[in-house]
Amino acid sequence: MTTTSTEKYVNIAVNISAEEYLRVYQGTAKKVSTIDSEGKRISFPANILQSYVSHDGIVGAFTIVIDENNRFKKIVKVG
Repeated sequence: MTTTSTEKYVNIAVNISAEEYLRVYQGTAKKVSTIDSEGKRISFPANILQSYVSHDGIVGAFTIVIDENNRFKKIVKVG
C-alpha cells in the first residue's frame, strides 16, 4: 500500500453477520462501532464495508486509511 506522510491508519477486525448487515440496506443502521488494534473505540459509516459483504456477512481484518483532515480515503482488507 503506498502512503503519504499525512495519512493515518486504523486497524480493525470485523465480524458482522449477513443478517446484521442487512440493517444497512433497510436503513436502520448507518454506522459500525468497534475497537481498533490500539484499544480505541471508533465509529465509521457502514457503507464503506459494502464491497466486502458475502453470504456469510463481513469477516476479516481491515485497515482504514484516513487523510490529514480525518476524512475517509479507503478501506483495505488485510486478512
